[in-house]
Amino acid sequence: MTDPTDAPSLPKHLHLIEVGPRDGFQMESTFIPTDLKVATLDRLSASGVREIEATSFVHPKVIPQMADADEVMARIERNPAVRYLALVPNRRGAERALKAGIDGLRLVVCATETYNQRNVGLSVDESLRDFEQIVRLGEREDVEVSAVMAAAFGCPFEGKIDDSVVLELAQRFVDAGTHRVGLGDSAGLANPLQIRRLLRKYRDRLGDFPLWLHLHDTRGFGIANTIAALEEGVTRFDTSLGGLGGCPVMKGASGNVSTEDLLYLCREMEIETGVDLDAIREASRALQDFLGRPLASRVLQAGTRSELVARNQ
Repeated sequence: MTDPTDAPSLPKHLHLIEVGPRDGFQMESTFIPTDLKVATLDRLSASGVREIEATSFVHPKVIPQMADADEVMARIERNPAVRYLALVPNRRGAERALKAGIDGLRLVVCATETYNQRNVGLSVDESLRDFEQIVRLGEREDVEVSAVMAAAFGCPFEGKIDDSVVLELAQRFVDAGTHRVGLGDSAGLANPLQIRRLLRKYRDRLGDFPLWLHLHDTRGFGIANTIAALEEGVTRFDTSLGGLGGCPVMKGASGNVSTEDLLYLCREMEIETGVDLDAIREASRALQDFLGRPLASRVLQAGTRSELVARNQ
């Protein structure tokens, strides 16, 4: 029998970035009332989460769900211990976000030309030029700017992507001044072996340059891929309350790794997060009640081990 102590060591702490208010909400066809968005962000701010992707400053014709981004940011009860992030598509969006008091900016650049054109209507080179301008803007305002690479593990339009393409684009992010590199499995195509391989190549190329992962659970591999990344030393992950999310330009897209599910995994594996699982579930239940359908989170639906035992006594 294999000794479990021979298993790869895991980090003692995990840093969770909640992206549900942006990645999750943008996929909902029913407009989520501004009051509910504000209440959700306030619940998240009090839960122990230290970074929240709160909204996206895009044109309302592109993502109608984000039409109230300025009002949302004006009305939330800001927790000084929380960094509020925003996704921006271009310089204009970045200027709006900074005016709204955002603490960190994120820009998505896709690993393939087809995806990038469909996502933002620009070539990869054009997006990188925008990113460089936004970095300079952030520097003037003392706000961190980071780049997340969509489709880093496979593209729904072009298929497999050579690791060298991903690593070269990550290098260009670094050269352009990013504070962190995000690798996104936008289509949920990654598997644990692929995660390990790319992360090891990333370290060979970029050393300890700060990294986070944005994983989707489209084919049920989200948690398995997260564990593989943990075993490779990654400690920063985007997650979405209730497992909400997807991609508006991709058919068949589904949500991110559920915040509740990852929190429960960490609790069971004695990895500290500093986040209150019950507070996250409360926020998810309020959204579930409004949307009128079960959300994807397994822990939201099935409960925890102790709850199961209590129900069956």
